[in-house]
Amino acid sequence: MTLSTRRQAKRAARREARRALPLWRRMLPTWRITLGTLTALLLLAVGAFAVLYVIVPVPDPNAHAVAQNNIYLYADGATEIARTGAVNRTDVTIDQIPLQTQQAVVSAEDRTFHQNRGIDLKGMLRAGWNTLLGKGMQGGSTITQQYVKNYYLTQDQTFERKGRELFIALKVDQQRSKNEILAGYLNSSYFGRGAYGIQSAAHAYYGVDVSQLTLGQGAYLAALLQAPSLYDVRTATPANREKAVARWNYALDGMVQLGFLTTADRNAATFPEPIDPQPATGLAGQAGYLVGVADDYLISSGTIDAATLKAGGWRITTTFEKPKQDAFVKAVQDELTGELDPKARPTTDTDVRVAGASVEPATGRVVAVYGGPDYAKQPFNDALRQDNQIGSTFKPIDLAAGLIAQHTVDGRPITTETRYDGTSERPVTGGPTPYAPPNEDDVDYGNITLRYAMVKSVNSVYAQEGVDAGLARVRDTAVKLGIPDSVRGMDPANTSMTLGTATPSALDLAGAYATLANHGQAHTPWSVQKLERVNPGGAVDVPKMPDHQATDAVGRNIADSVTDVLRDVVSPRGTGSAALDLGRPAAGKTGTTDANLSAWFAGYTPELTTTVGLFRENPKSHAKEPLAGTAGLTRINGGAFPTKIWTDYMTAALSGTPTRQFDLQTGHTDPGPDSWPTTGAPTSSSPSATTPSHAPSAPAATDQPNPGPGAPSAPATTDQPNPGPGAPSPQNPRPTPSQDQPSPSSRPTQTRSARPSDPPTTTTAGPTGTAVAPAPAR
Repeated sequence: MTLSTRRQAKRAARREARRALPLWRRMLPTWRITLGTLTALLLLAVGAFAVLYVIVPVPDPNAHAVAQNNIYLYADGATEIARTGAVNRTDVTIDQIPLQTQQAVVSAEDRTFHQNRGIDLKGMLRAGWNTLLGKGMQGGSTITQQYVKNYYLTQDQTFERKGRELFIALKVDQQRSKNEILAGYLNSSYFGRGAYGIQSAAHAYYGVDVSQLTLGQGAYLAALLQAPSLYDVRTATPANREKAVARWNYALDGMVQLGFLTTADRNAATFPEPIDPQPATGLAGQAGYLVGVADDYLISSGTIDAATLKAGGWRITTTFEKPKQDAFVKAVQDELTGELDPKARPTTDTDVRVAGASVEPATGRVVAVYGGPDYAKQPFNDALRQDNQIGSTFKPIDLAAGLIAQHTVDGRPITTETRYDGTSERPVTGGPTPYAPPNEDDVDYGNITLRYAMVKSVNSVYAQEGVDAGLARVRDTAVKLGIPDSVRGMDPANTSMTLGTATPSALDLAGAYATLANHGQAHTPWSVQKLERVNPGGAVDVPKMPDHQATDAVGRNIADSVTDVLRDVVSPRGTGSAALDLGRPAAGKTGTTDANLSAWFAGYTPELTTTVGLFRENPKSHAKEPLAGTAGLTRINGGAFPTKIWTDYMTAALSGTPTRQFDLQTGHTDPGPDSWPTTGAPTSSSPSATTPSHAPSAPAATDQPNPGPGAPSAPATTDQPNPGPGAPSPQNPRPTPSQDQPSPSSRPTQTRSARPSDPPTTTTAGPTGTAVAPAPAR
């Protein structure tokens, strides 16, 4: 019998034997059929798994997982200013997370983490069995799977999402190191209190940086991962508090079991009570203004573009110093806010606003700004706005341009002691447009030096001096000192430019005056000293910051000569006399614009430059409104509230620092008594000194009536009485006017000769594009 015949016989015998069995037995498959079926199913499963492994990709991170907030810090690199962004998360590298905190997380969440391949089959089977037994929905996920769910997928509880999670976890485990996976998990996990990532959690629960977490604190954050909201022991029910502490103990016991912790250290650990939940660090108070200045600098300097900055994750260390910032806010509150009474004077004491900035002359660092009382209530940053004319604070720029020119267009010398005709409303000669600005209170000063004209802020003198220096040169000097060339009101085609129709921001103006304080060396004000971001995977972005090398704006003797003159403004006879309360050498200039729409003081010591601007604005139309009547005063000059705020702030900002003297190299000797007013009519040898007939001009920039025949000599700064004739100046004493040096006189209006019909008044474009009168005044 052949082999084939024998096989056929055996099969026939089996069929006969099966037919002899009962029906129910014949319904059951044979062991051969069962084995074959199981083998086929196994092969099919393996094949399907292989296909799914290939076709399921590792997706891009979900938007929520990569969203981070930007953290802004004061100059000390530790004190937080604000956090911005929708998600409270700041990624850190694995090296920044204490090793014991890492180990506590592994102990609490996945004790096979360092051995498994991304998934734990035993854990999954155990979780599935417990779920079937009614012990609650259990996932059995590894740290890798949880990371995949947080970073790539969603929190949906579906079989499809769970299946993708498994395949992606296998791939991620193949592609990344365990440290990368653990860092990604800790940066993407939610810990409660609105904190995403362990860095935010460390701040939320213990008020410390993640690198400062102790063993017990790290173990508690690890315990929170299981039930973040329920396990917050400061808000939990007694039962949930017990569960949280039990989970904390579980994490520590696991560390002992895994060899991460000794039994002695475990027994010595005590539960670390977290701090109470804190309100989110938003943009209220001064934070929004500081963030705005920092963002503006980063973008305008080209350090980073707006989209990249908005993407979040940046740790931004600014130059702002918290003590100085607090001092600026207090100065405004003490010197201005306390004097306002909106209920008693609703038409004048409401909507009064302050713009301020403080800069280190030697470095250009912005140490403080004042953009408003509260960003949550007034989100517009007044420190950066460029729509307020700066008035007579522009006169030092006129003087610097004249000293650069050295001579007028017709060859006559310009120095700080050059004499000009200080007659009010004297028409400017040689200007591109007709201009005859009045002096404040229409005072005639006679034949005076440029120094004295700066001290008394004589409009008629500096309107002419600026033209003599050359308006194009004046504009160029302003730009070199630090006034942006894009601001309005600096058109050399308008003679009125000389008296401050320009509209730089408080920060811009502080930068320009800082250049004078720094002997003509200019720094563009900067407000960020460090910028970094940790990316997923641990790579750190550290963009290159701009260098801050000084540029030569004007010669040292030019800048120092201007400073020498501005020291006399801060003297008993100057418009900035209120700044004498600082008790230190200081230089500065007041400024008050036409119709009293703004008032300024810009000043500096050798160490610090600060500007303060005051204005009123209609909150609905944003139109500027006069300051007249504010705090019950007829007129608000730069020598009033702005100078008082400046002095209060500078006193606090410089407290505890040694007093420094100005180190000036002016290139000329002490001007002596001849710098001050003398008797006699102006002489024709002085530039523009010929006394002209009275020409028409714009109305005086004051809300007080002109003094009559019996009025006193030079007007006192608003609400700051002039000191007596014997008062000395600590800056650079000069002889006070005497019979040999008469004071300027107020001209009786009835003695004026008849005037011809008025020509059109020169105007400049205001912030809103409307015609605005030029800005003569103090």
